[in-house]
Amino acid sequence: MDVAKGRIRFGEYETWYRMTGSPGAGRPVLVVAHGGPGSTHDYLGNLAELARFGFPVLHYDQLGNGGSTRLPDKGPDFWLPPLFQAELDNLLRALGVTDDYVLFGHSWGGLLAARHAAEQPPGLRGLVIADSPASYPLWRKEMEVLRAALPPGVDDTLRRHEEAGTTDEHAYHKAVRAFNDRHVCRIVPWPRDYRASHMEMSNDPTVYSVMNGPSEFHVIGTLKDYTVEDCLAAIDVPTLLLTGRHDEATPATVQPYFELIPDVRWEVFEESSHVPNLEEPERFLAVLLEFLQNLD
Repeated sequence: MDVAKGRIRFGEYETWYRMTGSPGAGRPVLVVAHGGPGSTHDYLGNLAELARFGFPVLHYDQLGNGGSTRLPDKGPDFWLPPLFQAELDNLLRALGVTDDYVLFGHSWGGLLAARHAAEQPPGLRGLVIADSPASYPLWRKEMEVLRAALPPGVDDTLRRHEEAGTTDEHAYHKAVRAFNDRHVCRIVPWPRDYRASHMEMSNDPTVYSVMNGPSEFHVIGTLKDYTVEDCLAAIDVPTLLLTGRHDEATPATVQPYFELIPDVRWEVFEESSHVPNLEEPERFLAVLLEFLQNLD
């Protein structure tokens, strides 16, 4: 199977990408936008398997992490959603896939993908929004519900460190892991691809800390009030929603996609949390492949 890797110019920066399979064979390219923000493509690497069925798969690392340009000195005025919208547009144009593609967005990448799709680009054939909230105000509200259900004492530890500003201490990270093992990835030990992305974020937390905050459930960064609810009704391509039964992206945070996107269906993975592509990989890829083939 053909694999091409490289970096493309994005203004004065560079975006790393990997294309698995050969575009132009009559089937759309699946463009994969990872989450975080500030994560990498690694944990979504198994989506490249879809290239075996004739669908080329384009992974990329969003600016600030992985193989793309690192910018540890940039602050809140730089790390904003429009930056990543522009990067995605630039990527599609530079690689010549604007005429025939499907966009897959996971977690934060789902909001990125939804905003892109609402512009009604003529070459977009379909949209997949996986484990993604439609609104960070909704997300923050639901995090309170999930935190309250953690084992006794865990949320108390989290709040003590958040109030004291000591979220970099070991006790806080240990308490965060109790949440993550329930609602982010339920496989123990974590799969290699997930660990790879996690380590990349740990080594350079710039984007995540500025846009999100110290943890999944303490969102105090530039995304705190961000929402795509205002544009969802404009999405005019078939859309597939994917979530896990134990997902931190709870049904309440995903519901606006289901209610507002005109052509949409929703699949729930019963044994999964936030990364069903790793927790139930066979079913995940089968559902995604069926969606892609039905677009034909």
